[in-house]
Amino acid sequence: MKYTEEHEWLRVEGDVVVVGITDHAAEQLGDVVFVELPEIEAQVAKGDEVCVIESVKAASDILAPVDGEIVEVNEALVDNPGLVNEDPQGDAWFFKMKLDDLSVLEDFMTEDEYKDFLG
Repeated sequence: MKYTEEHEWLRVEGDVVVVGITDHAAEQLGDVVFVELPEIEAQVAKGDEVCVIESVKAASDILAPVDGEIVEVNEALVDNPGLVNEDPQGDAWFFKMKLDDLSVLEDFMTEDEYKDFLG
């Protein structure tokens, strides 16, 4: 897995990248009560707002970590947003993206680098 400074994780599965938030981000949010997912087939650019997460503490945006097309969303989060708190780096992924070039993932942090980033 790769990690962003915005506390997102990226996992390659074949020719798509699965995107979610880290344990650290889920802890900071508190109890998640609502998730708004992107549209399938949406073309997004790095930095675009793709998802909205609302918790008891605040609302946060999930930004597109790279350019690509949304090919799947995790509908389970609509019915059970608390899954983000229960399993943020597993079953609570947000969306899957098809990228033109997977090599852009080399720019992101490894798990060890992310741990160092957290301090």
